Amino acid sequence: MAAPSTIALFPEASFGAALNCVGIAQELRRLGARPVFICHPGFSGVFSECGFPEYQLADDASGPPTDWNDFIERHQDAFRQSPFEQLESYVGPTWDAIVDTAIRVEEPLRQLLSRLKPDAIVLDNVVMFPAIANAGVPWIRVVSCAETEVPDENVPPYLSGCGGSPGPGWQKFERAYERVTGPAYRRFSAFLAECGLKPPETSNFLSASPWLNLLLAPEIIRHRRQAPLDPQTFVFLDGCVRHEAPYEPPRFASHNDAPLVLTSFGSLGAMDVVMMTRMIEVFSTLPCRFLVNAGHWRDAYREVPDNVFIDSWFPQPSVVAQASLFIHHGGNNSFCEALYFGVPSLVMPYCWDGHDNATRATEAGVGRKLDRYGWSDGGLAAAITDLVADKAMAGRLKANAKTMQAAAGATRAAEEILKVAGAPSIGARAS
Repeated sequence: MAAPSTIALFPEASFGAALNCVGIAQELRRLGARPVFICHPGFSGVFSECGFPEYQLADDASGPPTDWNDFIERHQDAFRQSPFEQLESYVGPTWDAIVDTAIRVEEPLRQLLSRLKPDAIVLDNVVMFPAIANAGVPWIRVVSCAETEVPDENVPPYLSGCGGSPGPGWQKFERAYERVTGPAYRRFSAFLAECGLKPPETSNFLSASPWLNLLLAPEIIRHRRQAPLDPQTFVFLDGCVRHEAPYEPPRFASHNDAPLVLTSFGSLGAMDVVMMTRMIEVFSTLPCRFLVNAGHWRDAYREVPDNVFIDSWFPQPSVVAQASLFIHHGGNNSFCEALYFGVPSLVMPYCWDGHDNATRATEAGVGRKLDRYGWSDGGLAAAITDLVADKAMAGRLKANAKTMQAAAGATRAAEEILKVAGAPSIGARAS
């Protein structure tokens, strides 16, 4: 009997990518493969808690590793700016830090892959790691950010928050993006050349995999591309959600029969306690139950209204499945989970592809975009009550949820990965 295929999954240092890969790994394991995780410093335990072997990526000591929590804290003033303004204040510095990380971990990653000897490598990241391209095995790219990460003439510029049709606004953003990211791109291209690799296309830090590319872009929000992606190497996943333990909402002091609303701005967005406190004051006036994900800042909230429950973490898919509304930052995992369970989104973005998803939620009629800081109490309250009461939107979303759940995106992803890895018959392994 053949040994199970070893699939190494390497997500970027974010919980969105990490938890997306967990969902795929769960299906790989069910189909008989051996998924293992390569994890950045700070993510130790995230994957082992889900039952997967994890291998900490060492640092070559050429410089201090990027502390992403500290990085976000130093740049959080940028979250009050427009996507265009963030190019200078946030996007440029972020790409510099990403390139620094890729260069610094190259040798430790090469050594780790030589020990693991995987049959395939799954890369859920925005940048290429030469050790992966040179490992001698197929590698799979996962795009767990918005579809805008893969450019096209009819797709809005990545990170721009632009909507509508191509025009001067798109072109202005693209020119500014190339200018701001140019130094990091040139530095990264030189590094790739040193490693024997061709640089990616201008302003793009990761080319398509020649084997397989998986995109978390459900049909209901997908863009109509001018140049359709090759279905032989690009697979859209219409539902890729991890399994979580069931969650029973707590008993509230009031409103126990009212609609349930989840609010979560991710592990980094939770640090804005002042903004969240403002929101909770509005929540206290509404006939809903609110679950608020406060991350490491849970103890910063002293007085909590009767219809609000605050915790540092929730099993998000289990909660979203019971919710009538999901208020989030536009992270692609959160956005796709809302769609998977037929729940409208109130998107309040603060950076990266959250801007793109917020605009797309409004355009596709699956939610609404609200400025993270430029809202009034009445405006926030109206957005929440309107979305909860929108029966037409709810009907469309529930119908779409059935389609996405039937598509079984995590299973499709695992099957396609095993094909690339040259695994034995999937059916035989699953039996």
